[in-house]
This record gives sequence, C-alpha cells and structure tokens, in this order.
Amino acid sequence: MTSNRTKWWLIAVCLAAVGAGVFFLTVNRDGAVEGVSKQGAKPNGSAPARPMPEVGVLTVAAQTIPDDPEFIGQAEASRIVEIRSQVTGIIKQFFFREGRDVKKGDRLYLIDPVPFEASVASAKAMVAQAEARLVQAKQNLARVKPLLAEQAVSQKDVDDAVAEDLAAKAALESAKGQLVKAQFDLDNTLISAPISGLIERTKFYEGRLISAQTDLLTVIHQVDPMYVVGSAPESYLLQRRRELASKKVQRPDLYQLRGILTFIDGTTYPYEGQLDFASVGLSSETGSRQGRFVFPNRERVLMPGQFVKIRVKGYTRTGAILVPQRAVQQGPKGSVVYVVGEGDKVEVRNVQAASWQGSQWLIVEGLRAGERVVVDGLQRIAPGAPVKPVPVADAGAASDGKPIDTKVKGDL
Repeated sequence: MTSNRTKWWLIAVCLAAVGAGVFFLTVNRDGAVEGVSKQGAKPNGSAPARPMPEVGVLTVAAQTIPDDPEFIGQAEASRIVEIRSQVTGIIKQFFFREGRDVKKGDRLYLIDPVPFEASVASAKAMVAQAEARLVQAKQNLARVKPLLAEQAVSQKDVDDAVAEDLAAKAALESAKGQLVKAQFDLDNTLISAPISGLIERTKFYEGRLISAQTDLLTVIHQVDPMYVVGSAPESYLLQRRRELASKKVQRPDLYQLRGILTFIDGTTYPYEGQLDFASVGLSSETGSRQGRFVFPNRERVLMPGQFVKIRVKGYTRTGAILVPQRAVQQGPKGSVVYVVGEGDKVEVRNVQAASWQGSQWLIVEGLRAGERVVVDGLQRIAPGAPVKPVPVADAGAASDGKPIDTKVKGDL
C-alpha cells in the first residue's frame, strides 16, 4: 500500500511540474528525488542574463580619393630602324660591336666601293662629253643664224642647228643625272647609323653578296625614351565614360595622364611616364583601346618586350565610400557588409565592392555616408540581433589584408 501511494505521489508531482513548466524530477543513484529546472539548474538557482555582444563599428564618410586604374603593359623601343643597303654589292667590312650602343652617324657596313667608283668616273666623262657637244651646238647655231638673212643658208640649216643645240642641252642634263646616281651609289657603299640606340647582331658578314633594299642587315632600337603600351578593355571604357559624365570621376586632359610602372618582382620604376598616344578606336581582335606612355630610360632598365604593370595617375573619385577589407564578407549573391541600424540592430547589406584602395575596399553601391559598418566582432552577431556598437578610430590601419592596387586589368 505504501509503495502505491509513493508511486501516485511521484506521478502527481511530475504532472504538476510539467504543467507549470518550471522544473522536472530526477532520481539519483541513492533513489532520492531531485528537482531540476528547465535550464539544468537547481530550482532555487537563477540563470544569468546573456550580455549584449559588443562590436566595433566605423561610421563611413564620403571622400575624394585618387582612382588609378592599373593595366598590363609591354615595353617597346620608341623607334625601330631596319638597316638595309641601298646598293647591290659585297660586304667588305662591318664596324660595330653587336648588341651594343651606337651613335647616330657611326659607320656600320662598307660595301665594296670599287665598281661604284668606276661608275662615278664614267658618269663624269659622260658629263664632260655632253658639255663639249653643247658648246659645239651653240657655236654652230651662232654661225648659221646671220647667214639666213643673207640667204646663204636655208631655213632647214637653221632649224637643224636649233635642234642640235636643244639635243645637246638634254644630253648634258641626262649625263648629270647619271653622275648624281653614280655618286649616290658610291656614297651608300658606306652605311651609317641613322639614329642612336642598341644594335642587334648582324645577319650578314664580310664577303656576302647583298641585294639593294631587300636583304635586312640588322636593326637598331632606340630605347631612350621607351614606350610602354597597354590596353583598356571596352567594359572599363564604358564604365569610366559613365562615371565621368555623372561627375563621380574627374580627370584632366587625356594627354596629361601619367603612368607609374611596377615590375614583375614588385619593384617600382623611379620615373613617371606621360601618355602620348591613344588609339582612335577599339581593336577588332581584342575589343580594347590601346594607349602608349613615354618613359625616360637612361639607365637601360626597361627592355623591349618586357611586361610590366602600368598604373594610370590623374583620375580622382568624388563621394567615395571606403571600408576596411575585413568588414566585407562574401554572401550567396556577392559581397555583403553588416550595418548597425535603428535600435542598434544588425542589418545585412548587399554591396558592390569595386576595387581595393590600399587596405580598404571601395564601395560603389549599397552604402551611404553616415552609416555604421561592423568591422570587429563579426563572429558574435546575427542579422536582426541587438548589439552594443563601439566606434573604431582607425579601422583601415588594422586590416588583415595586404595593401595592393588591382583596379582594372587589361592585357595586350
């Protein structure tokens, strides 16, 4: 009887506890009954209130910043001159050291001049012969003209004398032309450098017969100054045009833009370049517009064919919003940031992060000046949850990201 009463008493107590939702009973190893609260605490204990998470926030502000796009560029000589012979002949000697600097006017090749000296001498003799013929024709004309009035000669004799005089003059002019051509060929047996620069190896050596204007002897590259050519893709050009039209981005005159070079090892070229050419249209092969910068190259650091990164200076962006890199997270639809809104509650905001500016992201859409962006304590928050915002003085300086500039990339 006592066992049944105990059983029914336990059932009643359990039902009461469940109905009240306050605690439930357990039996320990000794058979004693213990009451436990829903939170796993003793009935007489109370659960501590969970503290509100504290997060570091940055109040974003609109500012004017440099907006320097970056492209892939390739260095090339500012002038490339092919050296060919103007005359056909045999190379007698070449004077330069291959792969070295040559100055304008330096001797490069000597074509055997003997045949051309003979041609000059022959042409001079033909000129002298033509001059003698002209003298004779003039004297003959001077004799027959007075005799025509006395009818001592016929009109035909006078006409023949006039024609002979004209023919002698023409022969003299032809002989002089032959002399000019012969002298030109003789002068071009010595080939000189038309510009200063680096000269390639010679393709022909002594004793080789070369054809006039056909055989390429060597090439000279003018490497000071140096060109660096880059290409901007059409998508970038369209976006930049819209930004310029809406005054979001400003720039000076196109040909006042400057360039900064970065080499493959990360070092920066110490001299700035100047834009001196932009193609009038897009390439049908790459869909990009080509631009060319001029750089001084006195130390021969830049080499033809070298690939570099070229950062274009001169653009400024107004009303720019910058946030630390660590504040930007990747969501299912792209980049997101957490914003502390009304009532200090967390909101998820989809943003468009355009590019890095040092250790910060440039946000072009999704944020407004004056909003508070969470930069620290992201792991302790959830959308819609209340938080305790604490201002961060210099959030960008403590960024975990590496400061790089990867604005817009194009290739050749």
